Amino acid sequence: MGAREDIVKATTDGREAGERGDPPTVCPYPGTSTLRTAWIRGYARARPVADEVDQDVAD
Repeated sequence: MGAREDIVKATTDGREAGERGDPPTVCPYPGTSTLRTAWIRGYARARPVADEVDQDVAD
């Protein structure tokens, strides 16, 4: 797999982890890896922002 494919896979895996509600500590990549950054970016896209959660509860 090439670098571009690896980054897409890491982003997708992070998004899926966020959608499942997994904690961010399940990221399989070391802190120095570019793939970790991609994974976290995908994870962050799937997780609600704290303000959005608070507003949903208040409604």
